[in-house]
Amino acid sequence: MSSLTVRLNMQTKRKYIIVSIVLTFITSLTCLSTLHAQEDKFIVVLDAGHGGRDPGAISNGYKEKEIALDVVIELGKLMKDVDDIKVIYTRKTDKFIELWKRADIANKADADLFISIHCNSVANSKPYGTETWVLGENNAGRNFEFAKRENEVIFLEDNYEENYAGFDPSSPESEIALTIEQEVYVEQSVDLASKIENNFVNKAKRKSRGLKQHSLLVIRNTYMPSVLVELGFISNKKEGAFLNSRAGQVKMANALMDAIISYKKEIDQNVGSSIIVSDEDNTEEPVEEISKVYDDITFKVQIAASSRDLATKSYNFNGLSELSKEKVGQLFKYYYGNTSDYNKAMQLQEEAKSKGYPSSFVVAYKDGKQIELSEALKTTTN
Repeated sequence: MSSLTVRLNMQTKRKYIIVSIVLTFITSLTCLSTLHAQEDKFIVVLDAGHGGRDPGAISNGYKEKEIALDVVIELGKLMKDVDDIKVIYTRKTDKFIELWKRADIANKADADLFISIHCNSVANSKPYGTETWVLGENNAGRNFEFAKRENEVIFLEDNYEENYAGFDPSSPESEIALTIEQEVYVEQSVDLASKIENNFVNKAKRKSRGLKQHSLLVIRNTYMPSVLVELGFISNKKEGAFLNSRAGQVKMANALMDAIISYKKEIDQNVGSSIIVSDEDNTEEPVEEISKVYDDITFKVQIAASSRDLATKSYNFNGLSELSKEKVGQLFKYYYGNTSDYNKAMQLQEEAKSKGYPSSFVVAYKDGKQIELSEALKTTTN
């Protein structure tokens, strides 16, 4: 595997989401302005790793850049007719694209997801299986060496010193620093990564090596949930042949598509709509929604997830109050509001979005434990 690295090009004219939880800790980051209004469709940016003068991994006669592009094109074709989804490609030909430009494409599109497709390769011909990577701080052992190889592709780019602001792929300290910038999207990225790996196992019948975390520059400055997918090892003859085949590429593309659709459906569950009625003159007026209270259910709005333990004070969260947090594994989840009225929860979500948390979503609790929102909404209301 070669390298994957992304850097914000602050010279281009574009707008970005304010990532407030990041700014609390990284004072050196330039403040980001609000993204342009997103079009109605759910936008997925597909990134075929490497390309042009950067071949990526080469093993057993297979080239990573070619397999990655073939799978991306197949995935795009499959998703073409899916309702409410728009696909954007970082490349559709054998072309070298700088890593910062890949993120730039996604950010300018105000994308909902960024998915970078790759193939793995190691000196040992025995390892095989899929991996899906999200941003993280685990810099030990093979993980650091993997990230180092992925990020070193910046040396193929013109003006890399300027574009990557002194970033050193060989430095663990540089790697750790990258993770903070996208922490607000870690949980959503992990959710998507889990769905992808589950589909590779259950639908494509592949071996999964699991979800992994590290500082990969290609997903560093994408301001949306982002994952890097390793389709398998082309250094393994059998797996390389599978990935290089039309049948294998279709299987992997179908598994990826199903994961994306599943993720989108889960997100859509948290989207409310206003009640609209027409009067005699056919003019539409909003009507105040009736309370929709669920016994024994508590709704909150999750606004962020971070490895940092922040005080739940309004100054840390753009003025929002009634805050709470919960530690889950290595992450702290931060919530806004607390209500048994689902319609009130939806109002709280809109407030959170207006305060700079566009990816916030409603979660449900019963007896102190989080449950699926869909399950909560099936219960009887007052």
